[in-house]
Amino acid sequence: MEASVELKTRELKPGFGAQILDVDLATADEATRAAVVDTFHRFGAIVLRGQTLKPDELVAFVAEFGEPEDHTQQQYTLPGYPKIFILSNKRVDGKPIGAHNDGVGWHTDYSYKEEPVMCTMLYAVEVPGEGADTLLADLCAAYQALPEARKHALDGLKLHHSYQYFMETRQYGRTTLSPELKAANPDVIHPLVRTHPADGRKALWPSTGTVKEVVGMPNPQGLALIDELVEFCTQEQFVYRHQWQVGDVLVWDNRCTLHTGTLFDDTKYTRLMHRLWARGDKPF
Repeated sequence: MEASVELKTRELKPGFGAQILDVDLATADEATRAAVVDTFHRFGAIVLRGQTLKPDELVAFVAEFGEPEDHTQQQYTLPGYPKIFILSNKRVDGKPIGAHNDGVGWHTDYSYKEEPVMCTMLYAVEVPGEGADTLLADLCAAYQALPEARKHALDGLKLHHSYQYFMETRQYGRTTLSPELKAANPDVIHPLVRTHPADGRKALWPSTGTVKEVVGMPNPQGLALIDELVEFCTQEQFVYRHQWQVGDVLVWDNRCTLHTGTLFDDTKYTRLMHRLWARGDKPF
C-alpha cells in the first residue's frame, strides 16, 4: 500500500535515519503504518519511542516490512512466538532466558545466508541504567565518502561469508556446529559493494565475524582489507548511537548499515529485548 500519511520525523543524525514522532503503533491505522515502512526504506533506520506492544503486535508490525524470518538459535525464542528472539542476561531457574552479549562486533544480520534479513527490529522491555547502546553505521555515506579510484577498486569484489567460521572463531562462546546447523547454513558469496533495491544507492557492505575471505585475495591480506574497511565505515561521522529507553522500537536496514551492540554491567543491571527479523533478498 502506498504511503499517503505525512509523518512528523526528526533525523537521527545528519542524512541518516528518522525518529518518527506522535505514532502509537498499537493503535495506528493501515495508512500510518505504511508511511512508517516507507520512511524506513528511505532513511536506513527508524526509531519510535514510548511504544507498548504485545508479542502478537510485534509480529504483526514486522510483517509490514516483509515475511517474518526464523532464527538460527531457536532455544532463545519467546515461548509460543518462534519469530521473537530474546536478548537478555536474565536467568530463570538457573538457566538463561535469552542470548547475552549477542551481536557485539560490527556486522549485518544473517550475512551468512543466501538471502540475508532485510531489517532487524528491536523492542526494549527492560534496559540497563547505562551501557548497552546500539550503534548503527551508515554504509551509503561511507561509500560516498570514498575517493572515486577507491570505489572502482572495490566495486566487483566479493566476500566469502561463513556461519561455521563465525561460530568457531567468535569472541564470545566459540561453538562447534552440529551437522544439522552446518547443513542448514552453507557458506555463501556476497558483493562487497551492495546496491539498494529501493533506489539504487550503493553501500560499502563489509562485516566482521562471518567474512572468511575476500574471493581471489589471500589471507591475511583479505581479512586485513575487511578490517580496514570496517574501521573506515564505523568512524564517528558515519555512526548513530542509540541510547535505549523502555518502549523504544528501533528498526534498521541491513542492506545499508552495519551495527553492533555494546556491553553493560551485567552484575548490576538486567536487559530484556525482543528481536524480530523480516526476510530479505539476494544481495547484488
